[in-house]
Amino acid sequence: MNTDTRTTEGTIPRVDCTADADGRITFALRAPSVDARLLLRLRPKKGQPEKTLHSLDLEPFQDGCLKAVLEPRLVLAEGRWDVYLVPESGAPRQRLRPGLRDLRTLVDGHLRDRPSPVAVRVPYVTKDGYLAVRAWLRTAHAEVEGIDVTDRSMTVRARLHGTSLAEGAVVRLRLRGDGGTVRTLVPRVADDGRGFSFTVEYGELTGGGDAGNRVWDLSVRVGSAEGKAPVRIGRLLDDVADRKEIHVFPATEAGDAVVRPYYTVDNDLSVLADRT
Repeated sequence: MNTDTRTTEGTIPRVDCTADADGRITFALRAPSVDARLLLRLRPKKGQPEKTLHSLDLEPFQDGCLKAVLEPRLVLAEGRWDVYLVPESGAPRQRLRPGLRDLRTLVDGHLRDRPSPVAVRVPYVTKDGYLAVRAWLRTAHAEVEGIDVTDRSMTVRARLHGTSLAEGAVVRLRLRGDGGTVRTLVPRVADDGRGFSFTVEYGELTGGGDAGNRVWDLSVRVGSAEGKAPVRIGRLLDDVADRKEIHVFPATEAGDAVVRPYYTVDNDLSVLADRT
């Protein structure tokens, strides 16, 4: 842990954090009082009041620091959690700047099968330079393991966590905002019932409709049984909280459209067909 996280009057405290493979996050900082606490706030949607807070005790740690531990059993709702310091009882809370972030155990997280519910936590730095935690909480998840793009199609390799594929499983491409247009594909399924792959022909996504952007969201229906929601396909199980601007796939001309797979702001996989 970094020990140079001093808090002085007029400065913003810095906090180190270490993520464990089981979802535990340890925060360490120099606090101005033994009564100090860490506070995690679920960032509300625009125009909505804040509703969910978690308070964490700080206790003595190494080199004069205090630490707080976010345990795996404390469930974080899906969303972005801002990290604050409450310096002492009754004092206003303060946003925290990031110190060292040790996320090495998260890098190969896709190699470990996850039970249901699939809970993921990734500490990250916000655009304005503060520490936050991106959390996902899903009954099941389909993790992208690779995407091969050609001039006519893309082939996706993925693995299910929290469930398995059964007879009647299909990959679904739902046209966003349309309400009813869905394309389905039969995936190639691995022997263990969790790994699968499929190929999307771009020409199937560009025909019909008016000019403009068409966005297709990808999910997998794990079997033919009614009542089970499709499992969204994306990439959550590593150390990247915001993938959209980092993993950019090449665009391809398909008929009168330019087609490109991309990751959404929630790290889910979609395909954009631009007919402008």
